[in-house]
Amino acid sequence: MDVTEQTLHGAAERAKFREMKEGTAEDWGIIAGHFREFAGGVADRVLDHLRLLDGDFGGFPVDRLEHSLQTATRAHRDGRDEQYVVMALLHDIGDTLGSFNHPDVAAAILKPFVSEELHWICQHHGHFQGYYYFHFLGMDKDSREKFRDHPYFDACAEFCEKYDQAAFDPDYDSEPLSFFEPMVRRVMAKPLATLYEIEEEAEAAE
Repeated sequence: MDVTEQTLHGAAERAKFREMKEGTAEDWGIIAGHFREFAGGVADRVLDHLRLLDGDFGGFPVDRLEHSLQTATRAHRDGRDEQYVVMALLHDIGDTLGSFNHPDVAAAILKPFVSEELHWICQHHGHFQGYYYFHFLGMDKDSREKFRDHPYFDACAEFCEKYDQAAFDPDYDSEPLSFFEPMVRRVMAKPLATLYEIEEEAEAAE
């Protein structure tokens, strides 16, 4: 059985420990090697998950994938850079797994790859988008005001006004997902910060 066959049958080299405290440098070298390969496919997995939004209307005039494409297309045609466009494309990707906190899911996926400002916009766009409809559901449309003094308030309000809330037009000529795939791969090719730096930043913010 060659190496390829061994990998297919789950016999690829693996760490030997039963508890992490038993781990050796050799074990962690093996794991690091697997991680690099696995992490290299994150863009493909994100795109696969985004496709789950296709055909999911949830009562909206367009399905969730079209809303995502339309938001990203509007941002792209407005001259936004690739990080911004990818954030716009993925801002609602959490709808399937985080139906009650979808901005948090999307923001967590994007955090290693985009600026602090874009991460903040993604994480808080739910409050800002609520400005357009919360009052119809007995909620506070001005819930975004709790963030009024934040330096990224205006940027998030602009994202929702120009791109997000406007992206439900069934007649809009959105770019297809294939148009954005290279952007997603470029943005997600390498994190802007290491996991350690991201955790440090999160701890400092608490």
